[in-house]
Amino acid sequence: MSYRNTQAARRTLHELASQQGGYFTAKQAISAGYSKQHVDYHVNAGNFQRVGRGLYRLPEVPVAEHDDLIRLSLWSRGRDDEHQAVASHETALGVLELGELLPKKVHLTVPPTFRKKPPRAVVLHRATVAAGELEEREGFRITDAARTLLDVAAGDSVPQEQLEKALNDALQRGLVRRAALTRMADGKTIPARLAEALKRIG
Repeated sequence: MSYRNTQAARRTLHELASQQGGYFTAKQAISAGYSKQHVDYHVNAGNFQRVGRGLYRLPEVPVAEHDDLIRLSLWSRGRDDEHQAVASHETALGVLELGELLPKKVHLTVPPTFRKKPPRAVVLHRATVAAGELEEREGFRITDAARTLLDVAAGDSVPQEQLEKALNDALQRGLVRRAALTRMADGKTIPARLAEALKRIG
């Protein structure tokens, strides 16, 4: 690889990795212009950090606020190198700053066909998330406020008090609309816990 090509590859990879908390995949490095041998060379030279199978990091990029979610999003990638996991449930509540929960585990929603075994302290929920229920963050995706509230209300791991607090926060900030939720509650198309929370917060 010539000096000019090396510089171009470096710029391309740095721009991509900077949008992913410093992380990049082997496929992304190759697409940027590196060969497998060049990737191995840069790992040995300390220019790239190997953090997992086919996953690397540029050490000069500052660690992002949600580094764990970026890394897990990349961990979930399929054979096409596309991310499959979406931060959801209690984890999405935390990112969206709804309620006051401090979840001990990371919750991710993955497609029903997802087969990877989750790392420790990661809970996988197998379901389909529509494009309109997603929010893009730097290096990862989360469920939007409405989908997040529906998800946590469908289970019992979030106390009713915290569900009400999260719902009130979302309403106050305009992330969900009371009228839309009321129509869904009247039609019994939302979990009973969420309908009850809507009544209680007036």
